[in-house]
Amino acid sequence: MSDTVLLSREGALARITLNRPASLNAVDAEMAERWREVATEVAADETIGAVILDAAGRAFCAGGDVVSMSTSGLGGGEVTAMARVITDGIAALTASAVPIVAAVQGAVAGGGLGIMLVADYIVAAPSAVFVSKYANIGLTPDLGVSTLLPAAVGQRRALQLLLHDTGLDAETAREWGLVTEVDPDPAARATAIAASWLDGATAAFGQAKRLVRAGGQRSFADSLEDEARTIGGRFDTDEARVRIDAFAAASTRRPRPEEKP
Repeated sequence: MSDTVLLSREGALARITLNRPASLNAVDAEMAERWREVATEVAADETIGAVILDAAGRAFCAGGDVVSMSTSGLGGGEVTAMARVITDGIAALTASAVPIVAAVQGAVAGGGLGIMLVADYIVAAPSAVFVSKYANIGLTPDLGVSTLLPAAVGQRRALQLLLHDTGLDAETAREWGLVTEVDPDPAARATAIAASWLDGATAAFGQAKRLVRAGGQRSFADSLEDEARTIGGRFDTDEARVRIDAFAAASTRRPRPEEKP
């Protein structure tokens, strides 16, 4: 089994770690296959309630391993095939009903942006840097970047990153909406966020993530119907009933605005 992407479990928490640190976690063919294997396994496992996505070494992900592609004699057909393998994993995780938090350090470039944006909550180190670099080498966005990036930062800013040699520092990335938080210890902060999901209404967090992710891919009417079915289904679960009953009980004890305490 390849160790280019690691998968570990601690109860309902899964951790996916990009693990080619010597290559800044740039994705080659072997890593692409392992990424798909891990991602599809996690997405299909209903016992997982939260996922941490992180990376070994000083960078999160430098995108595709362009050096390997150039020196190994790959053609366009092989590059297309590899991109499809990676996007199988991206599609599985974004469609899953499990929230994902990413801990990001160092460089995030090219397709690494797409892999990062699989996460629903992104914590970046102050030293993190975000760049496109596709056009610098005559290539075009892949790994979901043309869809996930504008969904995160808006079309104009996405085009600024893709059509100009623009790099974002961590704080600017936060202001743009590319990442959620900047923290000096992204690993610890990501762990705390995942723990809060597992300590709370875990399944509800997962379904909320699924609804939001699916909303941009279908009609508004379909989203409304899915919302109605999902909230009705959640209402009858033990996880929800305990919280609903506690909320109702607290509300009956609380003085109304017109009443004196």
